[in-house]
Amino acid sequence: VQLQACGGGLVQAGGSLRLSCAASGSILSISAMGWYRQGPGKQRELVASVTSGGSTNYADSVKGRFTISRGNAKNTVFLQMNSLRPEDTAVYFCNAVNVNSVSYFEPSVWGQGTQVTVSS
Repeated sequence: VQLQACGGGLVQAGGSLRLSCAASGSILSISAMGWYRQGPGKQRELVASVTSGGSTNYADSVKGRFTISRGNAKNTVFLQMNSLRPEDTAVYFCNAVNVNSVSYFEPSVWGQGTQVTVSS
């Protein structure tokens, strides 16, 4: 199973970006998917997550500005980021939890990071 993330880039403060992540492989189910970020000199932190049932969870710092959603193909997840701030600058990582595939089970799968840079 692999996660492929895309959509990062450079944007001015107040702007928007949309991140996408797709899981590939012979996947039967994924319990939850989410986005984490790691800013310069900081620890990786949860940004937002969504369960297979649609329950969402957001970091306080992004509530009201970011929206996480799963695609019609349940192996995809999106992060709509509005009203971006310089402090949102980080490498954003996609994560999938409890991934059941035809061949095996993985408790956690990480995608490669995508850089988001917000200029002031």
